[in-house]
Amino acid sequence: MNFITKPLSAGLYFVATPIGAARDITLRALDILASADLIAAEDTRTARKLMEIHGVPLNGRKVVAFHDHSGEGATNRLVLDIAAGKSVAYVSEAGTPLVADPGYELGRAVIAAGLPVTSAPGPSAILAALTSSGLATDRFAFVGFLPASKQQRETEIAMLRDVPFTLVFYESPKRVGEMLANLRDVLGEGREAVVCRELTKKFEEITRGTLGDVAAEFAERNVKGELVVLVGRQGATDVAETDVTEALHEAMKTMRVKDAATLVAGAMGLPRRQVYQIALNLKDET
Repeated sequence: MNFITKPLSAGLYFVATPIGAARDITLRALDILASADLIAAEDTRTARKLMEIHGVPLNGRKVVAFHDHSGEGATNRLVLDIAAGKSVAYVSEAGTPLVADPGYELGRAVIAAGLPVTSAPGPSAILAALTSSGLATDRFAFVGFLPASKQQRETEIAMLRDVPFTLVFYESPKRVGEMLANLRDVLGEGREAVVCRELTKKFEEITRGTLGDVAAEFAERNVKGELVVLVGRQGATDVAETDVTEALHEAMKTMRVKDAATLVAGAMGLPRRQVYQIALNLKDET
């Protein structure tokens, strides 16, 4: 692989790396990895393997670990390196750093020190999933990982009910079945949905359908690999007040009034204030 080795200006370089296929790396990313004084990585083994695949020599340069569990000391050391005139390339395990990956605190610290931060864009699971999903891409909202708790997860989903964008989530293989069921129950089984698994890898799989169909397909599956879940947008629908009351009665059995109102309002596409007032009236009646 041809790449250009030349001195880089002092600064932090966020470098996007492949999410699967190694050849998805950009030429500029290879140039930076070949030229940086120091390479920081979420996973040093993955970074070394990627450089080995593309024939990028280290030539005595260090590859240091920097991840979610790195403390303030690790951040400060990298800031001091840059302040001393070094160029630091940062790579997450795969994809674009900071996007549901480490790097945010490091970037903030470098900026606060008045030092340069540069991005070398490239592979991203979010964009790869959007472009292959068949859902609208003119406006989308990246939600990332939903809470692990079922109640918190459903409340957050409800708040997204009438967001007029395609919704993009990350999810773990162990929780995807339960998460899809929650999406179906709160957003409605008729919404369009897509599950992208192992994008750009050998066993890439894209499952499309309604939330009802997709949730049913993944309910009993033993899933492996990286997952992106997308849900199409939908507007509000007319709902009978008796349905709202019934839903609130059920939700308030296990939830606070505020959380129950948020969940029901989101699920039914109604103004939260209106549903909250109904919930307060119901509480006063009991």
